[in-house]
Amino acid sequence: MISRLAALPLIPDADEARSLAEQELADPVYRAAEPTWFDRAAQAVLDFVVSLFSGDITAGAGAALAVGAIVLVGALLVVALVIWGRPRRAVRSRASADLFGEPEGRSAGELRRAAASAASARQWEEAMVLRLRAIARALAERVVVEPAPGATVHAFAREAGAVFPAEATALAEAADLFDDVRYLRRPGTPAGYASLTALDERLAAARPRTTPVEAGA
Repeated sequence: MISRLAALPLIPDADEARSLAEQELADPVYRAAEPTWFDRAAQAVLDFVVSLFSGDITAGAGAALAVGAIVLVGALLVVALVIWGRPRRAVRSRASADLFGEPEGRSAGELRRAAASAASARQWEEAMVLRLRAIARALAERVVVEPAPGATVHAFAREAGAVFPAEATALAEAADLFDDVRYLRRPGTPAGYASLTALDERLAAARPRTTPVEAGA
């Protein structure tokens, strides 16, 4: 027995050592312990941070420039999000907005052009309805008055009249015109459309009241 043990090599040669190492490393336990890409990325970031405090002045200056570049890129991304991201959200919100009980996704400018087109065709009822919708949408776009979903045209007129007291009477009359042609099926008129157009233009040029209207004022 002793002679057989003595015959076994105690130190493997290079080929045997490599084969034994490959067999050992093939064990799944070792593969599971290998660092993931996230681990390697985190280590790279940690090494970079450590280098900021352990390198020489030149290396530190270069690292500072790198950090400044990263901060600048981040700031540019934030600015781009503010400039180009918010309008897309506004468009989506407007596209699903309810206006006097009906879905209406057009902007104030689009509604005004549609109203003018209807007026050119002497479709006065449609022109008047579209022009009053343009008035409401324009005030919503200015973040002055935004009709709540399901709000009636008279509720809008009262709310807008509180913000533009000088136009309160004209807004109430405009709401009556809207009801006449939209619900009571009364014929529209060039004069009615002209009054709504003039109201729209006055409101566009007016400054909203910033303090609430007191009772009896």
